[in-house]
Amino acid sequence: MDPRRRMLAEATRGFMPADEGLALYEAALAAPEGPFLEVGSYCGRSALFIGAAAAERGCVLFAVDHHRGSEENQPGWEWHEPDLVDPRSGLIDTLPHFRRSVFEAGLEEHVVAVVGDSPRLAALWGTPLAFLLIDGGHGAAPAHADYEGWIPHLVPGGILAIHDVFPDPADGGRPPYEIYLRALEGGLFNETGSIGSLKVLRRSA
Repeated sequence: MDPRRRMLAEATRGFMPADEGLALYEAALAAPEGPFLEVGSYCGRSALFIGAAAAERGCVLFAVDHHRGSEENQPGWEWHEPDLVDPRSGLIDTLPHFRRSVFEAGLEEHVVAVVGDSPRLAALWGTPLAFLLIDGGHGAAPAHADYEGWIPHLVPGGILAIHDVFPDPADGGRPPYEIYLRALEGGLFNETGSIGSLKVLRRSA
């Protein structure tokens, strides 16, 4: 990975360890031809890792996020960051931070912010995807809705990455682990890599 982009990605605020980000970069490089998409962008950390691969591949990463923060980012929750709250609206707004991250990495040509509700966008989406990261809301409803909405758009041989997969309930929430199990059911996906809480799978059919 380009050293400058790697440095910027690791310095971008977010919750993905650097080794998992590098695994995303490698997984995206191994995807078939076609655009990439991530669900859950926050301030752009994962987008810089995947976007670096998109730049090398000459393709585009669509970064889907409403930029109002997931359940766990809201006031009173463990992962709330007060300085991300817009004083005018009183709501979290990570979009300016995301745009700055992408600009500083020189990736505006390859990373396209898609601002909106993930399930609504998935229902209207029409472009086949070569790579998909699911790292949006970690509650049961949003996690399963992301899986159900976006998996149909992933091409055979496409790469699926799921973040925050914790087999032990003591380590984290269950929904990402549940959709990981769904992906393995019936032979639809085969696991190709695992590092930390990141699982990487390839669609077989």
